[in-house]
Amino acid sequence: MSRTTTFELGFRTVEREYTDRRLPVEGTLPAWLSGRLIRNGPGAFEIGDERVTHWFDGLAMLRSYTIADGAVRYTNRFLRTEARAHAARGSSSGEFATGAGPLRQAVRWLRALGPPTPTDNANVNVARIGDRYVAQTEAPRWIAFDPATLETRGEFRWRDGIPGNLTTAHTKRDPRTGETVGFGLRFGRRPQYLLYAVDADGRRRSIGSVPAAGPGYVHDFGLTRDYAVLVETPLRIDVWRALVPWGEGLLDMLQWDPDRGTRLLVVDRTTGELVADPVTDPLFTFHTVNAFQRDGDVVLDPVTFDDDTIVRSLTLSTLGTDGFDAAPDGRLERLRIDPEADTVVDRSRRYDGGLALPTVPRGVRTRPYRYAYAQATDREGANGLVKVDLDRSTATEWWGRGLYVEEPRMVQRPDGDAEDDGVVIAPALDADAGRSVLLVFDASTLSLLARAPLPHAVPFGFHGRFFATE
Repeated sequence: MSRTTTFELGFRTVEREYTDRRLPVEGTLPAWLSGRLIRNGPGAFEIGDERVTHWFDGLAMLRSYTIADGAVRYTNRFLRTEARAHAARGSSSGEFATGAGPLRQAVRWLRALGPPTPTDNANVNVARIGDRYVAQTEAPRWIAFDPATLETRGEFRWRDGIPGNLTTAHTKRDPRTGETVGFGLRFGRRPQYLLYAVDADGRRRSIGSVPAAGPGYVHDFGLTRDYAVLVETPLRIDVWRALVPWGEGLLDMLQWDPDRGTRLLVVDRTTGELVADPVTDPLFTFHTVNAFQRDGDVVLDPVTFDDDTIVRSLTLSTLGTDGFDAAPDGRLERLRIDPEADTVVDRSRRYDGGLALPTVPRGVRTRPYRYAYAQATDREGANGLVKVDLDRSTATEWWGRGLYVEEPRMVQRPDGDAEDDGVVIAPALDADAGRSVLLVFDASTLSLLARAPLPHAVPFGFHGRFFATE
């Protein structure tokens, strides 16, 4: 199958929504595996008769894989949002790279007597907050949904008054305490990152705020037992362009300024104090694999790039010409920060192959760990799966001809003793078959245990979570 055809499959609008469709299973699923993998990502790429500009701008569609008793059932459903209604009328609500257009945006400013309401196209991730399930994006408008049917339940609203113009879609749950931590960005004369914590009942409290320089575009962060660590890369947001009506999307406001270096903001989770703020050589990162504390140091493991090329290589025009080959490969690095000395004491690479969309077993998040799982990216004509042993700096990889594996999720076996005792679940696009498939691997060996073909090809998505049956 040609690269163009593969591109079309992975970025083609889905026309049909399936409800509780039982999938054929080839192989055997572990008897203990029971729960629901819910993923988020774009499902449609048109605004009226026009294609969106960037992969990040497709209209949100949830997909659910319910696993129980050796069977898999599949549901997919678009979020019913204002952004989707705007798109049906041929107008954009203002996305990452696809703006509403200068004239239309100016009219929206005048009608709103200020900045218009941000998009509610929550297409990045999902989370459980208290007893509610929400679809998340980087705009501060998340959408609640029913986890069983994926039906939209309206906009999710915090009631605490914590402000913010942007927010992370990568909130992190501490497995020790059950607390979830996140952050937002507030523009203004003195931009700030605002950190918050959410308790098990879904109540949010402010941790504190720290000054933002630039401010930087910060997609994800690291969480340890005592600290939150923000990586403020030199990809800065031109706040002025963010505040004028003729700007397009967020992509149009980003500027790479390597002379600034990369700030590592270490924030105390209890007091909100900025305890360290060292600067290292310029890098860009979307995602942090994990973070923890060891011998008084803070250890952070991000997937890094030399610059911001990765952001601009994911426009649909570039992907249509070069596919994913135009995107640089991410590298797994380890940074050790000494908070007392306010310095990075070591920076080393832990995996030389390309990788993206990392995950670790739930039980080791915020703690010292050994294994990370990710999409492997440095082979033409496929995306694979990689398991990295960080103690030995070695890796096990799995590849399939014409298979484009998406973000993996590692699920540990209940009462298992080893860190890698469990399975890895990942959807993939089978380019030769012209449809998607759910893959389930043994987490220890990466041997394929089972596959469940879908009735259609699902566009390449972003992130998701596995919610075990309780």
